[in-house]
Amino acid sequence: MKYLIISGNPKSDGLCAEVIKQVQKGTLAANVDAEILTVADLDRCDVCDNGWGTCRNQHVCAYGEDGFNEAQDKVKNAEQICIVTPVYWGEMAEGLKGFLDRLRRCEYGEKGALAGKQILLIASPGGSGRGALTCLEQMERFCNHTSAVIFDYIAINRWNSDYKKEAVFAAAKAMASGRKAKETI
Repeated sequence: MKYLIISGNPKSDGLCAEVIKQVQKGTLAANVDAEILTVADLDRCDVCDNGWGTCRNQHVCAYGEDGFNEAQDKVKNAEQICIVTPVYWGEMAEGLKGFLDRLRRCEYGEKGALAGKQILLIASPGGSGRGALTCLEQMERFCNHTSAVIFDYIAINRWNSDYKKEAVFAAAKAMASGRKAKETI
């Protein structure tokens, strides 16, 4: 199984980095290696051809040589995905937002590469610890636009990280073990 962790974290340390390690531990407990795709440094969408350039017709970004096309291929080849982001001002990290905006244009709808794939969504607010719900809603809209299936939503901050890290581990393990979203256990 190919499990991909899409990281919106622009830092190499902190709670969000710890969360990514918990996802990796969970997949390893299910005997699945997880690859990490860090998207913080990719460019933003240039909105070419009145907003619908090659992304809409050919499902590739006209400016994908910045690493986007390679990242898009990793998403296409993944069987399961986890998206992890710090929360800034109630939204996902800017680099992740830019990547998902470009990806949504290329992979929109029921025929896109994300259609039917399970995705675990994790938001990690710092500072006040608020903003997780609006960030998760933003990620949910991306999943709805790309016909992805949400496995679970997890909000984790510095006040609940002791028990939420366990939840992250358990969710990643369950998902990588083959559990399907919306199945009663």
